[in-house]
Amino acid sequence: MSTTPDTMTTFDPKRKALGRGLESLLPRTAPAPAPGAASAPPPSADASSSEGVREIPLELIDPNPYQTRTHMDEAALGELAASIQSNGVVQPIVLRYIDNGRYQLIAGQRRWAASQRAGKATIPAIVRQVSNEQAMEMTIIENLQREDLNPMEQARAFERLSSEFGLTQEQMAQRTGKDRASISNFMRLLRMPLAVQEQIAAGGLTMGHAKALMMLDSEKLVLEMTERVIKEALSVRQTEQKVHEWMTPTGPKPEAEPRRIDPNVRALERELEGHLGMRVRIQDRGGRGKITFDYGSLEQFDSVVERLKR
Repeated sequence: MSTTPDTMTTFDPKRKALGRGLESLLPRTAPAPAPGAASAPPPSADASSSEGVREIPLELIDPNPYQTRTHMDEAALGELAASIQSNGVVQPIVLRYIDNGRYQLIAGQRRWAASQRAGKATIPAIVRQVSNEQAMEMTIIENLQREDLNPMEQARAFERLSSEFGLTQEQMAQRTGKDRASISNFMRLLRMPLAVQEQIAAGGLTMGHAKALMMLDSEKLVLEMTERVIKEALSVRQTEQKVHEWMTPTGPKPEAEPRRIDPNVRALERELEGHLGMRVRIQDRGGRGKITFDYGSLEQFDSVVERLKR
């Protein structure tokens, strides 16, 4: 039987950021205490992590209270368990020592659960000394590297990194190796109506559908379009077209009065447009007025917001 990704260590350039992100949070520590010890002391901090790979009894491992993943595919978990039964676990999980000879899971929930299902007594593990905050951040970042988290799980994970650890979207991108614009889109999902969030989590709507729905400017329209997407099984492209139609109603439009503008103001508009890459309008009346930015995509919106913040 073929070995699944969770049981085989391979080099993937896209995952290098995970190593850097976790290493910045993982102090190098000594081997785990001897398995089964009644009340083993925490590992010392002077040995390298490679020396800390030990076989830890599964019965001594407690679940991770900071786990981001809320759903595991049963079929995939069964396949992983069968692979572990045949080939063992090649990539060790990460634990931390807590007390009374017990450990707490930090990274490797699927391998831990599949090993239990496979009837294993022990699992290879690296034991680290980390705080509650470090354990939580490590868990979230490790999970964000996985491809099987649904969009809502990813959105909530990014939100936790932002709210609980004060990480900016740029810092989250560096830690996880994901594009900053993608992180922004995931976090926007949390502003969607709960009914839409449930559809996204259940797979009824894809991230592509969600991005199209984000362009609508009212909750009522979002809910109506969501219902239509599901009822008519619209593709992402079809959804984008429907959203565009709703946003640009047909019918004759009154001719706008020619805009009168001071040449100096117009020159400044052009300068800003060249700098920002989007249309800019300045309305000035006696030293008071407003500046309007016309963005054509969420990426452009994110760009101007980041520049304004700086």
